[in-house]
Amino acid sequence: MSATSADLLFTPIPARIARLRDIAYNYWWAWNPEATDLYRRIDPHLWEAIYHNPVQFLRNVRQRNLVAMTNDAAWLADYDAVVASFDAYMTDKNTWFKRTYPNEKSSIAYFSAEFGIHESLPIYSGGLGILAGDHVKEASDLDLPFVAVGFIYPQGYFRQRLDHSGWQEAIYSKMNFADIPARPALTPSGDEVVVEVELPGRTIYAKVYHLQVGRVTLYLMDTDIHPNSHSDRELSARLYGGDHDMRVAQELVLGIGGVRALRQMGISPSVWHMNEGHSAFLVLELARELVAKGVPFMQAFDMVRDQAVFTTHTPVPAGNDAFSLDLIDKYFGRFWDQLGISRDEFMNIAMQQQSWGPSFAMTVLALRLSEMHNGVSKLHGHVARTMWQWLYPGKELDQVPITSVTNGIHSASWLAPGMKKLYNDVLGADWYDRLDDPKLWEALQQSDDARFWKTRLELKQALVYFVRERLAQRHTRLGFPPVTWPILDESQLTIGFARRFATYKRATLLFRDAERLKYILNRQDQPIQLVFAGKAHPADEPGKHFIQDVYRRSQEPGFAGKIVFLEEYDMCVARALVQGVDVWLNTPRRPYEASGTSGQKASLNGIPNLSILDGWWPEAYDGTNGWAVGEEREYDNLDEQDWNDAQHLYHLLENEVAPAYYDRDANGVSARWVAIAKAAIMTCAPQFSTRRMLKEYVNRLYLPVARS
Repeated sequence: MSATSADLLFTPIPARIARLRDIAYNYWWAWNPEATDLYRRIDPHLWEAIYHNPVQFLRNVRQRNLVAMTNDAAWLADYDAVVASFDAYMTDKNTWFKRTYPNEKSSIAYFSAEFGIHESLPIYSGGLGILAGDHVKEASDLDLPFVAVGFIYPQGYFRQRLDHSGWQEAIYSKMNFADIPARPALTPSGDEVVVEVELPGRTIYAKVYHLQVGRVTLYLMDTDIHPNSHSDRELSARLYGGDHDMRVAQELVLGIGGVRALRQMGISPSVWHMNEGHSAFLVLELARELVAKGVPFMQAFDMVRDQAVFTTHTPVPAGNDAFSLDLIDKYFGRFWDQLGISRDEFMNIAMQQQSWGPSFAMTVLALRLSEMHNGVSKLHGHVARTMWQWLYPGKELDQVPITSVTNGIHSASWLAPGMKKLYNDVLGADWYDRLDDPKLWEALQQSDDARFWKTRLELKQALVYFVRERLAQRHTRLGFPPVTWPILDESQLTIGFARRFATYKRATLLFRDAERLKYILNRQDQPIQLVFAGKAHPADEPGKHFIQDVYRRSQEPGFAGKIVFLEEYDMCVARALVQGVDVWLNTPRRPYEASGTSGQKASLNGIPNLSILDGWWPEAYDGTNGWAVGEEREYDNLDEQDWNDAQHLYHLLENEVAPAYYDRDANGVSARWVAIAKAAIMTCAPQFSTRRMLKEYVNRLYLPVARS
């Protein structure tokens, strides 16, 4: 859709506030709540109905509402301030990258199967996508020479609905491209970018869309176009949908088609970053290009490796895509000829023996054809070196060339406005520019405890309202009678647990001794309540049973009113939880949590973690900023591990967490609790931000690869 035809779909906007359109077409608004607040104030009911999407909002808002804003002096002042802030951001010549590397000419292309930019663009499923979205946003803040490539998935990831029994149902609905800030990507000559990729017996076409994320461009491909067959139009319809046949075809289009899309636009990156193995076929396309120019394959192999960076995200073997050789024969039967090698040589590039036989493994392909490789926490780096040591015969474990760059979060995307105001007052208005400086945060130590406590209480009150509204909507949908028990109490210690319901994340660990848990939650002097949220992959039956188990527990006497399960876990629900609960609970089976950034989001907002020492938490926990569940060890007996971890969790809740929260002074403030919460912020906010993370990628991975 051209810009002109897209504009015709908008409600006519008065000239005085015409820049609302410009802001809507740049996801900068996704991490600037002052911008989204402009739209919300025009029509609060519509803003909620269209799920916080400025483009869709401008298509549906009544013109009289827009005209009314031109007579609202306070709103106009805020509008002018937002426009000025947006323009200053987009034209800033004094950014970190320009200051630090004024003569650097290299550029980075970042490939990922999913991107979590905002809830109104549902092309993410969990932590991998959220991390990718935060990576892109921080690349914009630092002004890196950076583009990102993925799929647009017209049906996105599924929306979650729980039936009467708490069983997860997956709902898909097709995205209207006119409702999102996407425009067709163009070649330098002004033609729409459509790439061609060869599949067995046919050619598939993918149209490329351009989305602006601050200063960074995100290119998303879509195969739902003419002249593709019906099945090929469905190829990129859903994130992680279909069987292995569809998955290999999808990843072939992502990797090979993504390279071809950038080539059509005249973009020649110095560094190709594969975020997980889904896009690893891109290295084969880069090698094919070189061989076509007369470069021998082994030399091309080395040249491609010198340009590539690979990040592995999962220590779970099932999370690493591997395809049968028959499937690779089907899709790449003509490709090895283009590389000038035999079938066996081609297969050996990524060969890995599985329990079911030999496979072509995407992680192996990415490791072998990349110069730099990293895990996403120090512990995960160790686990990854253990998993892939066999690829480096003769090397000791500590010599395996897989380093780690611990994940962080894009602070502006996850910080509650109330906490932002507190930070502005305590740290100074320019704190965001210095957020990765630990010394900056020391000023919190002497800040007013009463104000801190009040801010946190207001955020919990907002969460309680949010939960009640969501539960009321579900009851109405299912035809349930009105809720008869009180849903949450804003005066009680509130614990949040929200993540993918993969079984290794042990969402039901807390119920190991249900009667003891009931006693702990219902103590008159130290009551506790819990909010759960999370999705299981549609094909993950055990994960769906975990959700149903938590839901059914929430209906039991002793748990009813004390435990709630929120359906449709997405970025909106995540923000409400990581900003509004008192404690963030994380109970993965160590060492299977690669990083786990939700706890980092909670800490940024003054919410201490109560977590297994897995992922990022062993690097952050210092005895003052939260609580560590279990020991830094692995178990041979998983039942023993679950039992020990559960018992320690109960002990901490009963003897440390709740007593600290309820140790109040005459004004109702717990100095003990505030000290723990402030320590969580001071230790986690600077170190576990994407600001620190992206600077590490630039200095340790991107530039060394670019300069090699």
